[in-house]
Amino acid sequence: MSPPRLGTLVTLVLALVAPLLAALPAQAAAALLSQGRPATASSTESAAFPASAAVDGDAGTRWSSAFSDPQWIQVDLGSSAALSQVVLRWEAAHATAFQIQVSANGSAWTTVHTTTSGPGGTQTIDVSGTGRYVRVHGTQRATPWGYSLWEFQVYGTGSGERLLSYGRPGVASSSQHDSTCWECAPARAFDLDPASRWATAAWADPGWIYVDLGATAQITRVVLQWDPAYARAFQIQVSPDASAWTTIYSTTSGTGFKQTLTVSGTGRYVRVYGTQRATSYGYSLWEFQVYGTGGAPITPPSPAPDPADPPRLVWQDEFDGPAGARPDPAKWTVDPGTGPNNELEYYTDNGNAALDGQGRLVMEARKQATPGSACPRDPLTGSTTCQYTSHRMNTGGKFHFTYGRVEARIKVPRGNGLWPAFWMMGADFLTGRPWPYNGEIDIMEVLGKDTRTSHSTVHAPAYNGGGGIGGSYTLPGGADLADDFHVWAAHWDSRGITYTLDGRTVVTLSKEEVERTRGPWVFDHPFYIILNLAVGGDWPGPPDASTPFPARMLVDYVRVYQ
Repeated sequence: MSPPRLGTLVTLVLALVAPLLAALPAQAAAALLSQGRPATASSTESAAFPASAAVDGDAGTRWSSAFSDPQWIQVDLGSSAALSQVVLRWEAAHATAFQIQVSANGSAWTTVHTTTSGPGGTQTIDVSGTGRYVRVHGTQRATPWGYSLWEFQVYGTGSGERLLSYGRPGVASSSQHDSTCWECAPARAFDLDPASRWATAAWADPGWIYVDLGATAQITRVVLQWDPAYARAFQIQVSPDASAWTTIYSTTSGTGFKQTLTVSGTGRYVRVYGTQRATSYGYSLWEFQVYGTGGAPITPPSPAPDPADPPRLVWQDEFDGPAGARPDPAKWTVDPGTGPNNELEYYTDNGNAALDGQGRLVMEARKQATPGSACPRDPLTGSTTCQYTSHRMNTGGKFHFTYGRVEARIKVPRGNGLWPAFWMMGADFLTGRPWPYNGEIDIMEVLGKDTRTSHSTVHAPAYNGGGGIGGSYTLPGGADLADDFHVWAAHWDSRGITYTLDGRTVVTLSKEEVERTRGPWVFDHPFYIILNLAVGGDWPGPPDASTPFPARMLVDYVRVYQ
């Protein structure tokens, strides 16, 4: 018998080995998990170097920190993943000593790599660990500058975890339905609408709510966004039949606000069972989210994309046109009538706004009574007929958008009682959702009695009016804002809002921090733009004999980039 040829040997070997290979567990290929995911950092050198720039896949943008130790940057992968590799592409300002750390909740960290001799440049680091959050924690800088990364890339394999509770039916011990909480039914906790909530009708213990996932599921994570009426003591429970419950998490020191709980359990039904209220009210949840595998999940709507990098101009009004022309009716809706907040003006139907022929819009407040109108009593005249006219206009019904950089170049007037503003309202206000459930983003408010200070604020159900979140700021050297034009902008994306004045960061609002410390973030949906010049009101107070009329707010342009 002649010996087999080489090709025959190879065939025989493959035939013997193939069943053995098939019996081995399949190894999922490592994937880039971090690109485009939400990133946060301990600090930024300026608005030009945000944390997001390190995970955007653009080698020409970077994150850069403040010039001190320690500093960190972290990325939220969205769900738990088995990590295999981290690639760091350092700018010259790199870390000599740093750790790579992982976390299930963004709070408790485990170190999976550490060095005190980081060489900078491009570092490819093999790691082994599991977590949703990955952090580079720098403890010693290599230069007098901060820490700076062109790219922070995390590779691994995801767990397959997904949101299981969206749109699924819920049941609760009771539900509130009155003027203070209209239709606060269980379904409101599972609708991914941060401005709707479930609340118990009975202000007593215990109180509970559960969701039917549609089929048996392996539960890995529960996210609770509490209303101020939260649970001090509660359990997370699972059940196959909504009758016999097994506790997979328990606490007697609930913190309220947003709680992200890593759990492990199996069931079709998942329940929050409250046994001790933190307030004299009942229990109330804006969101009750269940994550894991299995179940019968309903795919939620895709979130709006973040602005491109660099963003492109998508809408503008340069106010070019002949002197006396009215604002472009294809872009702006005139909003006549009296104002809120006990204001004293009557907004006319385009009578107080016109182009000046030099590329600017002039919004003019006048001392001019409007017969038949009704306003709060004017201290100067004692009349309850509106004694002032002004202008208010918006892009409602003509231009709505989600995320981007929205900016305007404005010269504000000075004078007691004047209140110029550049702001945005959630577009669902136009279809019946009341303020503040629709959300309000104030980009610029200046009080005519103090034109050295500007204010930027957001308003939502859990923080509004005097409790709005934002800040006040001034120009370098305390210069007067009314002396010249200035550019106010809001840089808005899925991670939060950064306000700038003339390109200088003045207020930064992090979605994650607001949810964790103040309440739900209601700004991830379409908004429209508003410009107005108010007279009087609760905040600025009334005009007086020294207030100059007519008073003019000049707008050079309004632009939106995405």
